[in-house]
Amino acid sequence: MRFLILHMAETLSEHTRNILGLQLPTDPRWVNLAEIQLEEILTDHAYCEQKAATTCISLIQKNPEKDLLVEELSPIVTEEWGHFRMVLAELKKRNLKLGRQRKDVYVNKLLEFQRKGGSPTERFLDQMLIMALIEARSCERFKRLSEGLEDDYMKNFYRKFMESEAGHYTLFITLAEHYIEKKTVRQRWAEWLAYEKELMNSQEVRGDRIH
Repeated sequence: MRFLILHMAETLSEHTRNILGLQLPTDPRWVNLAEIQLEEILTDHAYCEQKAATTCISLIQKNPEKDLLVEELSPIVTEEWGHFRMVLAELKKRNLKLGRQRKDVYVNKLLEFQRKGGSPTERFLDQMLIMALIEARSCERFKRLSEGLEDDYMKNFYRKFMESEAGHYTLFITLAEHYIEKKTVRQRWAEWLAYEKELMNSQEVRGDRIH
């Protein structure tokens, strides 16, 4: 399964590699704003990686009977925590400080779209798709940084994260389709993508956070 997921990430179409099916690309101004707020963007990035690790732990705890999920998400926990440490190291190297965690407006707005009530299967599907969407948008943002920053070192730094997040996005979609009919997953994914487009349209362009 791990090989399959990595192969999927490597064989994505050019369009999908660019925005991973997202219906609205990041405003080009975001990269310029992020570059002049490096301490803030690295701080927010660190907490994003931390939250990704803890969310995967939570999914494992809530779904111990799903063997494939447990098997596939366990190494993701380690990977995401490793990413957290990488960003911390970058902050330290630059004599920057890890600031306080900010309220993540983007993620909180996504959570509002999750089904309230519904069957366990519907709730599980939304949990997987919201993770896929966060990873897809993170990947798209990292791609923008890897292409638009002036600093060649930081371009390469974020290219590594971009490549990793693309694999995570496909992992959550693949896991959802393992446990739920593919047609159902794809229909709900289309709804999530449409909602995220409207969310991105309504958000202020800010360079002090990843999302």
